[in-house]
Amino acid sequence: MGDTGAVQGRSAPRAYIGSFTSAGGLGVLAADVDEDTGALTVTGASDAVADPSFLALAGPVLHAVSETEPGAVAAFDVTGPVPLPLGAPVPVDGSGPTHLALAAGHLLTANYTSGSVTALPLAEDGIPRPAATVLAHEGSGPVTDRQSGAHAHQVLPDPSGRWIVSVDLGTDSVRVCALDPATGTLTLHAESALRPGTGPRHLAFHPAGTHAYVLNELEPTLTVCRWDAEAGVLEPLGETSVVPAGTAGPSYPSEVVVAPDGRFLWAAVRGDDTLAVLALCPDGAKAELIATVPCGGTWPRDLTLDPSGRRLYAANERSGDVTWFDLDPETGVPARAGAIDAPAASCVVFG
Repeated sequence: MGDTGAVQGRSAPRAYIGSFTSAGGLGVLAADVDEDTGALTVTGASDAVADPSFLALAGPVLHAVSETEPGAVAAFDVTGPVPLPLGAPVPVDGSGPTHLALAAGHLLTANYTSGSVTALPLAEDGIPRPAATVLAHEGSGPVTDRQSGAHAHQVLPDPSGRWIVSVDLGTDSVRVCALDPATGTLTLHAESALRPGTGPRHLAFHPAGTHAYVLNELEPTLTVCRWDAEAGVLEPLGETSVVPAGTAGPSYPSEVVVAPDGRFLWAAVRGDDTLAVLALCPDGAKAELIATVPCGGTWPRDLTLDPSGRRLYAANERSGDVTWFDLDPETGVPARAGAIDAPAASCVVFG
């Protein structure tokens, strides 16, 4: 998702928090990060864009979706303590964008409501230009109130940089596309079907680049997949629960994160309001649920590792906070270390 290193000329790490302005959020928040404790200190916020629910950083420019209908993206200058908008929001030619990523000089958005993926070229200054391609997803699923049509929920490049992967909750599938850097054209290459009714939401790749883990929202499971970067093919291998047996629920998983060394995987689960800890086997082909801990709030919409890989940050949307956890290096189990108020928090990214 672009360069997550410190902004040029500033050595202290920073974090950026997205939030739903329609639910009382402050928009895009900037915060200093204490490297010793992980504590966040908010330095400023901008509500210039409605519902900036997901963010991506590229050097001194922070990109945000505007999860609205019609949807848009916006760019912010984050060289100072307060995020400053860089021009007007740019339409994505789709509705309800929930996720974005950077790849091959383009900004990509997953448009949930319209069920599509948009590619917008980036100018040399990092500001997005009008959409070059909108690739519509097609299909539906058996959960009629959530899967009457396509609902693209995430888009990201694969570790090899050769492919663009999009996860669709409405069609129970993951699509693999090729992106032409010169034109911004997205071309469908392959589509992998997951078990009907699972509602895949987000995926994360193993650091070796040989496996991917799809977190399902409509059933609290993780689908382990083999990833063939040469062929551009995702092959489901099996499912693992992210809640203990007998959990009453309802449980709605939201985000999945893999440790830099590939030993552990963490998933945020809304409803249960927990963080699930799964151990990965050495080759990454199997996952086992080993623990769950409270998320520190209510309705954890996003889960993020800090750059050191030693802490997790949960954006708890309904309790309006960001809670951070120290990770036990031997067991992978998170221990709550602190929190800040962040009304209607939706995501955290570091830079």
